[in-house]
Amino acid sequence: MSSRDLYVQNPGEDPWAVPATGAARFSWEYDDGRDRLLALYQKGKDKQWDANLRIDWDLEVDPKDPLGTPDESMSLYGTKYWDKLTEKDRGDLRQHYTSWQFSQFLHGEQGAMVCAARIVESVPDMDAKFYSATQTMDEARHAEIYARFLKEKIGMLYPVNDNLQSLLADTLGDSRWDMPYLGMQVLIEGLALAAFGMIRDTTTKPLPKQILAYVMQDEARHVAFGRMALRDYYKQLTDAELREREDFVIEGCYLMRDRLRGLEVLENFGIPKQEAAEFTERSEFLHLFRKLLFSRIVPCVKDIGLWGERLQRAYVDMGVFEMGDSNLDLLMAEDEELAERLDAERFAAEEAARTAEVAEAIAQGTQN
Repeated sequence: MSSRDLYVQNPGEDPWAVPATGAARFSWEYDDGRDRLLALYQKGKDKQWDANLRIDWDLEVDPKDPLGTPDESMSLYGTKYWDKLTEKDRGDLRQHYTSWQFSQFLHGEQGAMVCAARIVESVPDMDAKFYSATQTMDEARHAEIYARFLKEKIGMLYPVNDNLQSLLADTLGDSRWDMPYLGMQVLIEGLALAAFGMIRDTTTKPLPKQILAYVMQDEARHVAFGRMALRDYYKQLTDAELREREDFVIEGCYLMRDRLRGLEVLENFGIPKQEAAEFTERSEFLHLFRKLLFSRIVPCVKDIGLWGERLQRAYVDMGVFEMGDSNLDLLMAEDEELAERLDAERFAAEEAARTAEVAEAIAQGTQN
């Protein structure tokens, strides 16, 4: 079955074309580069993995309850519409919400793959080109994983959200070589990491937990790469140039904040758009979700040197200013450790099962 047959709404023109701007930059300097970036490049090579082998795709997923999250996570919960839903309707709603969330993850990962390739093309330094090449492969793997999960386990896709599409277009359409870093590595990847993390830590289902944990292990490296490259470069910019980047961040953060509402899902269930927006704004769960989504972006923006007064005021307005003091390095280390721990637990359980199977076979042989 074609992917287009699984979309609940028309996904629009295919392919979606974003005009390319800016120069492709070659470097004839092949000597050693920055130690930190080369170490990250080595780590990127060492940590490559095959999604067909590392993820247990035989795990079953109930498409009507893919994540096992509580009813309170549905923005319709507690409204007159929720009370009218049958159990089947509520299962359908969970399926649609999961499809919408993971579809945005999928489209964002394709955008990240294109942005990483653009960085390889446009960044002036060879060490950054090396690392971006490994990231391009990572993002291809992530898009592969989310596409397979949606097609095989959920059976439904949603088109790219308008706000996400707008931010991708702005990021890719800018001729300045640092903008794919800022738009993708800092904003989109930072928000995705937080979204992945919240679902990873709340889902009770093993397959989505595996997927999110392993993808986050890669994404932690990607955000570190963006921080390193931009922190070095932004020290050289004028106040006017920094202000332009801060304006981009402000607009992008508002776009991403407004992306998180999932109104498309409620409209599919016959909820008028205005009411859907009001229910979303009143949802305590989604308020918490929205706030936590900026837990990676705000400290990263501050760390790379974009912390002017207008940007700070915007974060106060969004209610996320205090997140600028979060320990980003600790969060990233935890993301990597959780994936390694999950691997250790899975493989230990598999080894124990094999040992028990061998012991049983030996016992049966002895009896015979």
